[in-house]
Amino acid sequence: MRSILAATFALTFAAALADDDADYTAKIKEYTTEPFFLTELVDHLPASDTVPAPDKVLGYVIGTPNKLTYSADCARYLRELEKASPRIKVFSMGRSEGGREMVVGVISDEANMAQLNHYKDLTRKLSDPRKVENADSLVDEALPFYWATGAMHSPESGSPEMLMELAYRLVVEDTPFIQDIRKNSFVMMTPVLETDGRDRYVDTYYYRKQNPKKPPIPLIYWGEYVSHDDNRDGMALSLAMSKNLMKTWLDFHPQVLHDLHESEPYLYISTGTGPYNSWLDPITIDEWHILAYNEVDEMTKRGVPGVWTHGFYDGWAPNYAFYAANGHNAIGRFYETFGGGGADTAVRSAGDTDRQWYRPNPPFDKVRWSIRNNINLQESALLLGLHNVAVNKDKYLHNYLLKTQRSIQKARAEGPAAYVFPSSEKRIAQQRSLLDLLRRQGVEIQKLDKKAKTEDGEFDAGSYVVRMDQPYSRMADMLLDKQFYSASDPAPYDDTGWTLGPLFNVQTVRCTDVKILDAPMSPAENAAIEPTKFSSGDKCVVIPNIADFSMVQLRYALPNAKMYYAKDDFDFKLAHWPAGSVIIDGDVGKAMKEIDRLGIEGARAGATPKVAMRETSAARIALVHNWQNTQNDGWYRIALDQLGIPYKYVPLQKIRDTRKLKDIYDVIILPPVGGAQSWLHGVEGSEPIPWMQLPGFKNIGGPDSIEDIRGGFELEGVMNLRDFVDEGGLLVTVGSSSEVPITFGLARGLSVTRPSGLQAPGGVFLVENADDKSPVTAGYAKSFGVYFDSGPLLTTGGGGFFFGNFGGGGDMGPSRRGGPGDKDVVQGRGPYEAKSKEGDAESPSFGSNAPRPKILVRFAKEENLLISGMLQNGNQLAGTAAVASCKLGKGHILMFAINPMWRMETCGSYELLFNAAMNWKDMD
Repeated sequence: MRSILAATFALTFAAALADDDADYTAKIKEYTTEPFFLTELVDHLPASDTVPAPDKVLGYVIGTPNKLTYSADCARYLRELEKASPRIKVFSMGRSEGGREMVVGVISDEANMAQLNHYKDLTRKLSDPRKVENADSLVDEALPFYWATGAMHSPESGSPEMLMELAYRLVVEDTPFIQDIRKNSFVMMTPVLETDGRDRYVDTYYYRKQNPKKPPIPLIYWGEYVSHDDNRDGMALSLAMSKNLMKTWLDFHPQVLHDLHESEPYLYISTGTGPYNSWLDPITIDEWHILAYNEVDEMTKRGVPGVWTHGFYDGWAPNYAFYAANGHNAIGRFYETFGGGGADTAVRSAGDTDRQWYRPNPPFDKVRWSIRNNINLQESALLLGLHNVAVNKDKYLHNYLLKTQRSIQKARAEGPAAYVFPSSEKRIAQQRSLLDLLRRQGVEIQKLDKKAKTEDGEFDAGSYVVRMDQPYSRMADMLLDKQFYSASDPAPYDDTGWTLGPLFNVQTVRCTDVKILDAPMSPAENAAIEPTKFSSGDKCVVIPNIADFSMVQLRYALPNAKMYYAKDDFDFKLAHWPAGSVIIDGDVGKAMKEIDRLGIEGARAGATPKVAMRETSAARIALVHNWQNTQNDGWYRIALDQLGIPYKYVPLQKIRDTRKLKDIYDVIILPPVGGAQSWLHGVEGSEPIPWMQLPGFKNIGGPDSIEDIRGGFELEGVMNLRDFVDEGGLLVTVGSSSEVPITFGLARGLSVTRPSGLQAPGGVFLVENADDKSPVTAGYAKSFGVYFDSGPLLTTGGGGFFFGNFGGGGDMGPSRRGGPGDKDVVQGRGPYEAKSKEGDAESPSFGSNAPRPKILVRFAKEENLLISGMLQNGNQLAGTAAVASCKLGKGHILMFAINPMWRMETCGSYELLFNAAMNWKDMD
């Protein structure tokens, strides 16, 4: 039964209502399975003679069982509201990889909407008060922007429906509660973020409903490249969705970005267990709790069960989409609402029904659940959040300004002063890629006009400087600093380390000396490339190979060129060149043109040097996928696509059904999407399961399509892979896919192991170049950083090469910025050292015959292993193979324990794979 207080809310609210849409209101109550899943905020729909309700445009009431809306219809409905009311304007955010539009609707009262550009200008000034004389005075005039987004994750079906109804309610309803929101704020809403995935999901849902006797079609692909990981692109901003989201945030500067998800019963409101991100201003973390507990309190007063916070997610990694807000002095939030399998109504088990201190009002063990329940809870709580920010607008706007001001003061308060990218950097393409990533985040980049001397070193003119006295200094700091995640903290929700300098394999210097801020510098622009000089008599070009991905771009830009890797050191043009240097023989003019276009430095032209060489080629690459996990291979596809490297994207059935693979491909890549049994058997079932366009279901299919997803490599495929390698091909396996060649005897002398004690979740680790003569490691330093996530490990003989301490590894303090030995830095305040005075009391203290595998890259000794993240029992990882090669017949199998292509954050590892691909003919 609803509480007396909840009934009072309902009566008070009903007294203020204008006429309701009786039919729509009746449907809301019919589709709600229990009265305690309905509040007075949403138990009705106001009527309007001029503004169309959702059912008038869509043909059904929001929350109708078995009904979902395509992304274009969600956008169309917002535009119908825009035609009918001056209280809403709709803007295009851009398009997805599949060409579908993303939109944002902006709602406020008529007077505010007439001055929308003026209010946008005010929040822009609050976002960067450096050029504003009295920024505090702007707070009284400005209004907050609150942005709610839906359907980032495609199977999360309720938010697009809810946001359409909420848009109508905010435009039409004239209760004092809604008037407060309209008068004192702008509400932004995007019903569908991942438009490609939404439409695929709606099609698979309707296919299941219309074909109940056929096997359901699983949502094999969401977006063009990734599925759930679209909410892990908040750092690299490589997906169209992420880029459009960040671009729109930088246009409007909303104070709150609130993403709507589905998983937890009945409504989880984000705060998280911690450890919280160490680079955020503490004010932001306080605001998470202020907003969350207000909504938990208000929903609980209304008799709604199962509304809670805290015990889900940790708040550590900045790779989530809402770091468009959190990383830029605003507030990022999310909901997790109980889902329901599309728009089905059924009895469901809740799962998390235990009563905890953070969940004193838990869900029931079982409940009859509907999509309308989902909509009611999201919409009610979101309205409470919107109202809270609107009526307390001065507080949230002042906090926003204060956080920006503290971010600008950061360089001279808690530090560091800056990050410097030295002009001596040789990996120009990867440095440029990292700087471009920072620019996408809104970070300002300067360039030294002349040499600067600091306690952190001397930096030549032309070095790039990311100053920490700018509005988005915290975002830059959290991406470039080191991280330490304590093993004694709650289990991490995602990656624990992400330091981008090592992951891009470029130099970054954390500069604590504030003198760097006084050095003459100017805003950085892409420098003009000075053409490399050559003469008509030059026969070849020699290029230093420094493991920069521009080298593989050059190889494919000159597909027919004679390009070689030097097998030994040699002298050329009065300089000494190491093994692995690249030599292009002939057509010097064309080569130089491409070298200049790609910004490759250090090339010299002259007579062909006398040195043993291995021939490279623009290899024919196949990237293989299964039909069970298409996400991890998506990060490979986007990396290859963005670099312009051609490849064939083939299903595992192609490997099974093609006898002479070597006639088609030179390199076959098995990305980390499953172990040996997954590849061997694939999807099983008694009836065909299509993934392709079907009559009435045009959105099913892509990026690859097939009539029947069932089946795997089977033994025929394994034999085909064996023959491919035996005939000279290169098979590349990553992570769990290395089980395929090992399990089936194609690669001997190595084992795939999963040590139970190792804890190394998603971090940055030091590896050592174990074979500097191998073409795979050409251009890499003796040691460098890589991404690794827990395993599996590649071990030789009795379990690999182990160094250092064999103990379990102890706790090294709380999670914080920096490495294991660094001090914590609390944001928003300066350093402090307590000094005693005379007379102070003294405080007490407390005390086979087959070819042996080659280890090409191995993990470093335990004491040096961790760069960023978490590591426990590191002795089990130290010294094991990070990259290994096995010979089979004329070809090779290259196995990675690390992941060289992960979330567009690991550009520094790309060339390990590309070096191998270019040298597939001669890997020895």
